[in-house]
Amino acid sequence: VGSTLWVRKREVRAEMVSRGSYGSGGLLTGRFHARKLTPSVITFYTIFIFAFSIIVFLFYVRNISLDQDPRRPFIYRQSNSQQVPELHVHDKQQLWDSPFNHGLHQCVERTTKYKAAKGFNRYLTVRSNGGLNQMRTGISDMVAVAHMMNATLVIPQLDKRSFWKDSSVFSDIFDELHFIQSLKGDIRIVSELPKNLEGIPRARKHFTSWAGFGYYTDMTRLWSDYQVIHVAKSDSRLANNDLPLDIQRLRCRAMYQALRFSPPIENLGKRLVDRLRSQGGRYIALHLRYEKDMLSFTGCSYGLTDAESEELRILRENTNYWKVKAINSTEQRIGGFCPLTPKEVGIFLHALGYPPSTPIYIAAGEIYGGNTHLSELSSRFPNLIFKESLATSEELKDFTNHASQTAALDYIICVESDVFVPSYSGNMARAVEGHRRFLGHRKTINPDRKGLVGIFDMVETGVLEEGKELSQMVQRMHKNRQGAPRKRHGSPPGVKGRARFKTEESFYENPYPECICGSKSKLEIT
Repeated sequence: VGSTLWVRKREVRAEMVSRGSYGSGGLLTGRFHARKLTPSVITFYTIFIFAFSIIVFLFYVRNISLDQDPRRPFIYRQSNSQQVPELHVHDKQQLWDSPFNHGLHQCVERTTKYKAAKGFNRYLTVRSNGGLNQMRTGISDMVAVAHMMNATLVIPQLDKRSFWKDSSVFSDIFDELHFIQSLKGDIRIVSELPKNLEGIPRARKHFTSWAGFGYYTDMTRLWSDYQVIHVAKSDSRLANNDLPLDIQRLRCRAMYQALRFSPPIENLGKRLVDRLRSQGGRYIALHLRYEKDMLSFTGCSYGLTDAESEELRILRENTNYWKVKAINSTEQRIGGFCPLTPKEVGIFLHALGYPPSTPIYIAAGEIYGGNTHLSELSSRFPNLIFKESLATSEELKDFTNHASQTAALDYIICVESDVFVPSYSGNMARAVEGHRRFLGHRKTINPDRKGLVGIFDMVETGVLEEGKELSQMVQRMHKNRQGAPRKRHGSPPGVKGRARFKTEESFYENPYPECICGSKSKLEIT
């Protein structure tokens, strides 16, 4: 019996072990068999662990290579022994690229309702006033005025009494035959008043500034008493806005197509552009308004000596046609009404990221103070180019003492530049910017002179050093000031009456939307 019971116990124990229900060892054995992995699951986990290890390894190696790779692009600029912020290849390209133009294009075609002027027995004579670009915009306006008044336009007389005292006549600066022929579908233009009309009485008018279509329609009543109307001033005689579309497009045809420069100016201008391209490919055209007359007229003496400031004050006092005599230079600068100094231009271009080797064409007259002030720019950007160094003395001899003709050379080189930077928003700066917009929104960087004053003062006092922080501040400030497409600005809010006309953006500074068109589905510019 005893042996039988012992055998029976062994059989029961064996059965319990086989079912996984005996003690802790049995329980573990049972759980293990319940969670047994299939071959496919084991394969998946193996691949996952291997892939994760590879990713970790590559990430670690990449960090080491970035820290040690000597080919990483660093650019250094020597300016007061300070290191210039790093520029990557993509950033360098952005320095030169024009803004995206959204498929916009020129549109100066006449509408189906347009009719040419037929006033063959009524004549408009004009005396253009101001410098080259003031005269160009004024002449373009007079083309539109002649059309609105149904008159024949006599080739305008140019200003010979302004600061520059240029004796040039119309055909010295402009291609007169081209001007007449290109506008024959709009108005009749003659070189001079018919001999039989030279001695007859004529109406002499100072047309109202920024006048509209209704004003000139009303002026046609003068034809009942006069056959000739003489316009004493041509600048700013036509409104920027609220004119018929055909009149606005006529202004563009006159400005950008008809007023072509004379063959000697056009040919030399193109040769000089080719020489600039052959020297370095891309170049900046800098309109550096730091001439004696500009500083005196604006009353800006920041950075000048006491003797220089007094010299400018005396010039302003003795120039009769400059009406404002007492000017607070500090208030002018704080308000953003002063041209940037050569030193400020250097800091500005430096902060934007342009390297010191950048070719910079200086479009300007004689810089006030000569190399004393210009050296503050050339110390940062030594590759400064003037027309006198670009052209031979033989090429320039016919332009000597003709400021408007040499200004025309500057105009051509500025319009054709890769980047245009005006140090002051004068007549030329506005005209060049508008022309570049018309040609496809070529890159034009407009310094925020008012916003930059505080930055320049911090640099001058040592609160802010030239470097990464300064660059970031300047670049943020000018992100949307590089000539991208936008509609022309009206007057600021709150400006009422005739004062609003003076504060509007000039039509020739931005001829969009009348002369620049695009599909609304592609772009909605505000």
